[in-house]
Amino acid sequence: MTSIPKDNSSTNPLCRKSLTNTFLMIGLFYGFSALVFYQVFTTELSDRTELQSLRTVLLWFLSPILLKYAIQLIASLFYPVVEQLRDGRNLRPFTGKVSILVPAYNEEVGISKTLESITKTNYPDFEIIVINDGSTDNTSEQISQFIRETQCSDGPTISIKSLKLRNGGKARALNAGLRIATGDLIITIDADCLVDKHAVTEMVKSFNHPDVGAVAGNVVVGNRRKPIEVIQQLEYLSGFFFRRADSIFNSVYIIGGAAAAYRKSTLDNVGGFDHNIITEDIEMSTRILSHGYKTRYAANAVVYTEGPSDIKGLCNQRLRWKYGRFLTFIKHRNLFFKFNQQPGAYLTVLLLPLAVYAEVALLLEGFMLTVFYSYTILASDYYPLAFAIVFMGALITLQILFDREKRFHINLLALAPVAWIIFYVIDIIEFQALIRSIKRVFTKETLQWQKWVRVGINR
Repeated sequence: MTSIPKDNSSTNPLCRKSLTNTFLMIGLFYGFSALVFYQVFTTELSDRTELQSLRTVLLWFLSPILLKYAIQLIASLFYPVVEQLRDGRNLRPFTGKVSILVPAYNEEVGISKTLESITKTNYPDFEIIVINDGSTDNTSEQISQFIRETQCSDGPTISIKSLKLRNGGKARALNAGLRIATGDLIITIDADCLVDKHAVTEMVKSFNHPDVGAVAGNVVVGNRRKPIEVIQQLEYLSGFFFRRADSIFNSVYIIGGAAAAYRKSTLDNVGGFDHNIITEDIEMSTRILSHGYKTRYAANAVVYTEGPSDIKGLCNQRLRWKYGRFLTFIKHRNLFFKFNQQPGAYLTVLLLPLAVYAEVALLLEGFMLTVFYSYTILASDYYPLAFAIVFMGALITLQILFDREKRFHINLLALAPVAWIIFYVIDIIEFQALIRSIKRVFTKETLQWQKWVRVGINR
C-alpha cells in the first residue's frame, strides 16, 4: 500500500478557507457547464449556413493537435500490456547499485522529509548524495542533523554523502554529484519531494534493455488545499498519463528532475548536464534521445512534489519550463523531421513538431476562442462544446482509474465535468509564459532559477 501525503485541512483554519474557495470555484464552473447543456436542450440550431465555414476552419486548424492526442490516447491504453511484454522478455534485469542525487538550494522546509522518504525505499543497494548549492537558509543544518540522526539510529546503515558548494545552479550541482556517484544508475530527486517506497524499484525495472538510457517517474502534486494546487494536480495527472504513449514508442523527451533515472554509462557518453539551459532535465532527456537511446516512463514510480501555491510562483515556474524547452528545441533542432534512424518518427515527426505547433495555437488561442464562441452563440450550435465537455470528463475519469494513485486522485472526479474550464485557466498561465519566453529568445535575456514560498508536503 502506498503511503500518501496527509490532508490536515480539517484542523487548519487557512486550509478550511482554501477548501471553501475550491468548492466555490468548482460550483461556479459547474454552473457554466450546466448552462451549456441547458442551451443544447432548449435552443434550436440556426440555419445560417455561412457560419458553418467558421467551424470547419477551426477544426482544420486544430486537427494536427487532435490527431496527436488521438494517437497518444489509443497508445496509452496499451501501456500495461506493452510493459508486461517487456517485463516478460526482461533481457537484462538491472540489479546494480543506485546513486540518488538530491540537489538543494534554500530547501529548509522540506529537505529532511525528502531524505527520510528516500531512506525508506525498498530497493536494497543505494546511496544518497545531497548537494547543497550555496543555500542561505538553514538547509545545511537540516542536512547535517538528518545525517547525524540517521547514523545514530538502530536501522540499516545507509550511505549518505553531502556536498556543500558555492551557488552555481542546479546543473552544476548535479554534475558535482555525478563525479562522486558510485552507482550504475543515477536517480535525481528534487528536495521538495516525497518518494514512494516502491519508486526506485519501479524505475529500475524499466532498465531491462541495454539501450534504455533514461526513465521518467510518475510525479504527483502532493499539496492540494488551494484551488491553484488542485488545478496543478489535475494537470499533472493528465499530462503524465500521455507519457504512457511516449514510453511505448521509447520517446519520453520530457523527463523532469523531480523523478528521473539515468544509466550512468549513458550520462558518461552524452556528457554532463548543460548549465546554460535552465531546464537541464528536459535538455538531457532530449540529448539522450538524439544519441539513439530509448527513454521510458515508469507509471508506478510515484514521487510527490510540491507545486507552487500562488499565481506568481506558478507563472514563474511555467516561464522557466517554457523558456528552457525553447532553448532545448533550438539546440536540438536537427531532431525535427529526422526519418532515417533512432529515436524514430513518433518523436521527430509527431511530438517535437507538434509541440511547436501547439505553441503557435496557444499564441492564437484568444482569437480562435473568440471565433469559436461567436459561432456557437450566433448559430446556437452548442453540440460541439457539449461533446468536448463530455469527452474531456470521461477522459479525466479514465486517467484517474488508470493511475497507480487512484485513491489519492479521487478528489479529481468532481472536477471531471468542469475540466474544460480548468484547462483554460492553465492556458492563461501558459500564455503569459509563452509571451515572456519569446521576448527572452529574441533579446537573449538570461533567466535565473525562481523560487516560491514552500510550505512542505505532510505525510
